[in-house]
Amino acid sequence: SLSAPKSGLQNRLLFHLAHKFSDEKKLMSSHQNLQDVTEDQLSLASIHYMRSHYQEAIDIYKRILLDNREYLALNVYVALCYYKLDYYDVSQEVLAVYLQQIPDSTIALNLQACNHFRLYNGKAAEAELKNLTDSTSSSFEFGKELIKHNLVVFRGGEGALQVLPPLVDVVPEARLNLVIYYLQQDDVQEAYNLIKDLEPTAPQEYILKGVVNAALGQEMCSRDHLKIAQQFFQLVGESASECDTIPGRQCMSSCFFLLRQFPNVLIYLNSIKSYFYNSDTFNFNYAQAKAAMGNFSEAEEVFLLIQSEKIKSDYVYLNWLARCYIMNKKPQLAWKLYLKMETSGDSFKLLQLIANDCYKMRQFYYSAKAFDVLERLDNNPEYWEGKRGACVGVFQMILAGREAKETLREVLHLLKSTGNSQVEYIVRIMKKWAKENRVPV
Repeated sequence: SLSAPKSGLQNRLLFHLAHKFSDEKKLMSSHQNLQDVTEDQLSLASIHYMRSHYQEAIDIYKRILLDNREYLALNVYVALCYYKLDYYDVSQEVLAVYLQQIPDSTIALNLQACNHFRLYNGKAAEAELKNLTDSTSSSFEFGKELIKHNLVVFRGGEGALQVLPPLVDVVPEARLNLVIYYLQQDDVQEAYNLIKDLEPTAPQEYILKGVVNAALGQEMCSRDHLKIAQQFFQLVGESASECDTIPGRQCMSSCFFLLRQFPNVLIYLNSIKSYFYNSDTFNFNYAQAKAAMGNFSEAEEVFLLIQSEKIKSDYVYLNWLARCYIMNKKPQLAWKLYLKMETSGDSFKLLQLIANDCYKMRQFYYSAKAFDVLERLDNNPEYWEGKRGACVGVFQMILAGREAKETLREVLHLLKSTGNSQVEYIVRIMKKWAKENRVPV
């Protein structure tokens, strides 16, 4: 193109090539040569769109449409920009103008389906594509790969491994959606392999790289991956284009979560919680942040809103909910959580939490029960010391009238299960008091 005579077309071509090769200097040089003519302004709008400057692109398209209402396709471009800005209802309104004139447009119908997916659900989106998928027109052939890709998304990942891999280098979003599918299947390593060499350019790509690195970092206990995730989240959350969007605020909350700065986590989550009332993932993070700040009553309420069985069986969920129950003076509910668990490393850790947290909160009865099980599982002298202290604590509570006298019988049973020389002395004192106070043991 450099060998051609200087012209507006040459400049527009160089403008787009500079963007393609990420040459900012040449991009700005070509930008300065653009004129206030329709072709140059459309070229500028397309560059704004590709650089995620959607509002700037909308302003140009609307200005051109004011004088050229016959340029119907510009309505699709405006609708695409609104879709990217998460204004799905506005996108629908603008799109309707185009579809009234050209009702069988593959691109427009596909965008309408995507809006329905965001506004309603996958079934509503799929219904919008039915006429297209039933069609054998050249219009459908043109967008066939895109439609196949989007149907996988609308169906919640159904058929992902069959449809998406061949489309990874055909449909730009195919790689990202395949990564999301692997994450949903808990195949974090495969998700990482697919995205590790991707150089992110759009906010969604930065976010997804952040999520994958955070998941891998937690799985491998890798500080390096967690640090990378935190930096990606911060980059998006602080960017001018994303700082006031919902994904931008989610990114900042994730950034501060990884930095364990929970007051800041809550500032960002509180600002968007009205959009996520029924989101189990949001509530899981929100409840953890509340609990980390010591707001155990509110945290318990939010934890109990969660419906996902996968989250409810996660040790992190059980750990935090048990702590909330204990801090909210409901140790019996924390004990029930333990009783429902299969014997495992996680159940052992939960026992330790119940034993120690109940002790700190002077809920000695459940502390004693937990230490008793720990002692049977692991002959560590610290567990005997904990059980001894908890049993004596229960006895003190009985003496103070803050625990039922009948509890003494079980305390004595717990003590007798330990083959320690100190047991006999403690039991003798408790039995003496029981006899004097006519408490059957």
